[in-house]
Amino acid sequence: MQDPNADTEWNDILRKKGILPSKEKLKEQEQAEEEREQHILQQQSVVKTYEDMTLEELEENEDEFNEEDEQAIELYRQQRLAEWKATQIKNKFGELLEISGQDYVQEITKAGKDIWIVLHLYKQGIPLCALINQHLNGLAKKFPDVKFVKAISTTCIPNYPDRNLPTIFIYLEGDIKAQFIGPLVFGGMNLTRDELEWKISESGAIKTELEENPRKQIQDQLMTSIQCSIPTRKNSDSDDD
Repeated sequence: MQDPNADTEWNDILRKKGILPSKEKLKEQEQAEEEREQHILQQQSVVKTYEDMTLEELEENEDEFNEEDEQAIELYRQQRLAEWKATQIKNKFGELLEISGQDYVQEITKAGKDIWIVLHLYKQGIPLCALINQHLNGLAKKFPDVKFVKAISTTCIPNYPDRNLPTIFIYLEGDIKAQFIGPLVFGGMNLTRDELEWKISESGAIKTELEENPRKQIQDQLMTSIQCSIPTRKNSDSDDD
């Protein structure tokens, strides 16, 4: 089939009869098509650019965008702003809070959706409770999206026995997901912050970067040390001689 855009004698005849568009109209159509393609490429370029921008960068460059771009950018800005607000709300804790029994319902039961809560019941004068409060204070700063709370045991649970202290309850939306009750569960005063972090992470409340239980590492090192200190049978026989 003959190209209608080609400069041939037959095409010139068809143009004169109005069957084919004139050369001027063809050039206008080609130019309009090129401009349309360039506009599409520019739009794609802008989209790729503003998707990589922060909210501050979008505001700095908003004068460079046309009306159509501004509509897309405003939608994207609103989405980014909503994400930022959600992050700020989620990371609003960052410290170990002290509550009383009167605060329990508001701070624990009605804490909100998807909020993990680590509650430590303690009493003054119990060294392990003081150690755990110290560790929890550090973990609260490390995991600001988790609500770490402490309360004197009898203010939350009347007549709660001291033999059950320290006690840690882990909540999600008002439901207890894990509980650690009594000094034996924590391993006594040798408890490290990493060990407590690992223990809490097993409930799902925090996402630890620790690859394995630190307590197991200590136990493995201890066993290796003991094995190295035990004399071999050959050395034992030699000593007897």
